[in-house]
Amino acid sequence: MQEGKRQKQVGSLLNEELNLIFQRLGLSMIDGGMVSITSVKLTPDLLEARIYLSLFQVQDADSTLKKIEERGWEIKRELTARVAKQLRRMPELKFYLDDTLDHVFKMEELFKKINPDDDKNKQ
Repeated sequence: MQEGKRQKQVGSLLNEELNLIFQRLGLSMIDGGMVSITSVKLTPDLLEARIYLSLFQVQDADSTLKKIEERGWEIKRELTARVAKQLRRMPELKFYLDDTLDHVFKMEELFKKINPDDDKNKQ
């Protein structure tokens, strides 16, 4: 289903504010790795925000996600303070791992196996 204009606006606002909150709370660097918010998708009723996180050089992705979820109340409190004037109701925050980069690397490896000659021709 296509995302509506209001969903995109609120998603963009939440993405911007969440990035600032993650930096302020020290959540952008966890376990020696980097955490970044790749996107925020909202349900059509704007009551649930799905926050997709990209993890770079993090040892255990599941434990990192769990740490972020445990501090979800703190994140939501900060976010509510920042956007209370712009939203009637604060959406429920749900965190997910964004594994698109993993898929990209796997696809590149597959392409290299299929066409090993391309690397030689590029040089």
